[in-house]
Amino acid sequence: MTQQIDDELVLIEPGDPDYDTLRRGFVYTGTPAGIIRCRNAADVAEAVAYAQRRGLPLAVRSGGHSGAALSTVGGGLVIDLSPINHVEVLGGPDNLVRLGTGATWGKVAEVLAGHGLAISSGDTTSVGVGGLMLGGGIGWMVRKYGLALDSLVAAEVVTADSRILRVSADDHPDLFWAVRGGAGNAAAVITFEVAAKRESQVTFARIVYPADNLAALLTGWRDALRAAPDELTTFLQIMPAFGEETPPSVVVLACYSGDDPAAITPLSRLGTPVSVDVDAVPYPKVLEDAFLPDGWQPMVRNRFIRALDDDLIGELAARATSIPMMVIELRGLGGAMNRVRAEATAFAHRDTEAMLQIVALGTPQDHQPIMKDYEAFWEALTPYTSGAYANFLTAITEDDVAAVYPEATRTRLAAVNRAYDPHNVFHRNINVNP
Repeated sequence: MTQQIDDELVLIEPGDPDYDTLRRGFVYTGTPAGIIRCRNAADVAEAVAYAQRRGLPLAVRSGGHSGAALSTVGGGLVIDLSPINHVEVLGGPDNLVRLGTGATWGKVAEVLAGHGLAISSGDTTSVGVGGLMLGGGIGWMVRKYGLALDSLVAAEVVTADSRILRVSADDHPDLFWAVRGGAGNAAAVITFEVAAKRESQVTFARIVYPADNLAALLTGWRDALRAAPDELTTFLQIMPAFGEETPPSVVVLACYSGDDPAAITPLSRLGTPVSVDVDAVPYPKVLEDAFLPDGWQPMVRNRFIRALDDDLIGELAARATSIPMMVIELRGLGGAMNRVRAEATAFAHRDTEAMLQIVALGTPQDHQPIMKDYEAFWEALTPYTSGAYANFLTAITEDDVAAVYPEATRTRLAAVNRAYDPHNVFHRNINVNP
């Protein structure tokens, strides 16, 4: 059924023909009491006020990719921002672009490519602008241009008391600081003004190695990362066996800003590759179309690594292929991302060489037999890690909150949250005021 809230807004409730479709996210299908689809900031302001009048907990959803089910709330109200999906090229000396929070990064990349522009965002077409931007945005040009949020120059937000504000370095600078990395703690962000970059062609590579000499491969990749120019961003994935005919492998992915296949050469000489694919492509072509088999709920943890030292490489090499259906990914960082001051944004991890992500594939039932080994592996890696990325977590613990927000960042973010959201209305996030 549906319920008319005002002349413009409709509450979609269980029983409505659209409810089952709209309650589905990328990973989770939620059971909210209702869903309101918003088209602009005024709609969001009214939806926030409605939730509070009715005493309903609320979740704000842009693309619905939250692996921790933060895009929905059982028995509460989902504010669906996907209709706010515009991509406007404003131009000017900074190549300003205005993005609706519900736009997907695939759409953004395609529109901007028509103007010879790009934004280093993430690596998936269907991820929403809002969720990725608020948590960071570790994309294929992170070493050249930094995080997606590092290109943000202003935003339109709705606060818990339904005010519509423009935030920037000059307007509500405390809230602007919190928006950049604060994962939605202090306000709902409706539009983003971003400085795009003049980029078109990139050189993208996928190089596959057998996983029989992991320590040497990891060491070689680390050394290549340290020698690489900022224009080169590279990820390394240790893949499990998929049946008897597909043994464990190592996949090296790389993106060079420009048309220069030679820039990839060091990454193709880490061993004897099974395959090497290198192509110069328009930037939108490097973004993948993500999908999950029915029932899958990947279990994801991550931490940052200040230095890829030999002891860490030894731990990874010793256990990485021993746990079925476990993928390990290292994302090379540094470059422009690390040249931003730690206190400049609510994303404080500006002294990291790489991000480590461990993903257990499959359904929750598939995870049970491997949990003991998975936990032991994670514990063995803990001494080498520090900090965490907000966007790649599926079960958020207090340790995760402390890792995402170091003490000084968390204290400052909590103060902003109390100023703009004293009752913690926007709590469906990595929350600093639980």
